Amino acid sequence: MKNVLQNLYPYDPQKPMRIQEAFDFCAKLARTHYENFTVGSYLVPKEKRPHIYTVYAFCRWSDDLGDEIGDSQKSYEFLDLWSKELTSCYGGNPTHPVFIALKETIKRFDLPIQPFQDLIKAFKMDQVVNRYQNLNELLYYCKHSANPVGRIFLMLFGYRDEERFDLADATCTALQITNFLQDIAIDLTKGRIYIPLEDMNFFNYTESDLISKKINSAFIELMKFEINRTREIFSKGLKLVKKVEGRVQLDIELFSRGGLQILKFIEKNQYDVFNKRPTLSKFSKGILAGGTTLRFLGRKLLPKSEIRNV
Repeated sequence: MKNVLQNLYPYDPQKPMRIQEAFDFCAKLARTHYENFTVGSYLVPKEKRPHIYTVYAFCRWSDDLGDEIGDSQKSYEFLDLWSKELTSCYGGNPTHPVFIALKETIKRFDLPIQPFQDLIKAFKMDQVVNRYQNLNELLYYCKHSANPVGRIFLMLFGYRDEERFDLADATCTALQITNFLQDIAIDLTKGRIYIPLEDMNFFNYTESDLISKKINSAFIELMKFEINRTREIFSKGLKLVKKVEGRVQLDIELFSRGGLQILKFIEKNQYDVFNKRPTLSKFSKGILAGGTTLRFLGRKLLPKSEIRNV
């Protein structure tokens, strides 16, 4: 596994990094590879940024073990070894830079192992499951692939109650499904379809239609249905913003607004997710971040009696 990991992101396994070096390694990986511009937002307290980068690095590396090896059986085996590396964070001496840093984050915030194990389980699922019959099956996947990230994020800020976890789950699930809609073409190259087959059957859109990248009235109606349902899930998750305090509100809202903008982009592009991947430009990200920040500051600075739809 070490040779594979070195090929993904170079490091010297014979020379275990010091803790600060490991945190720097994770920060560099996060800044280089993250797509969601809210990761490590400039408004997140400085002392928490290294830990957010470290959690992201764990997710990024796990994801790459699942997607970048090119062999499902080998990926599954590597993820098994990766899981053992995770266990070393809770009772051993990890040597991999991500786990050297993660062990400090786990200790600092008393993080349980379950969310990290769930994430690895999701990447293992990708090696053996490539179709989802209905929404419940897809939500089960999201429960492992996305929701643990939101729960870890909340725990980094001191929140551990089920009410907030449930709302965070909604946001993360909506973001994951948005990513599926965004990456339909990319997932097809991996032999995967994340749109529930039950939904496709309802709109008379077949797997062969999808593989042929056919954009017809059935596909448009299917996409409208998926987008509207995802918006409803985002709507539930946005309630979390009012149930947390401080600058973490901004990051949570930015995640949701960014996902909602992707859905708008898909609609604006006439649902063509095959010829151009729906993404936000740097300008659009800047506008979104600026507007959300202004609303955040308005809520903080204005007297409650003057706040309407800030």
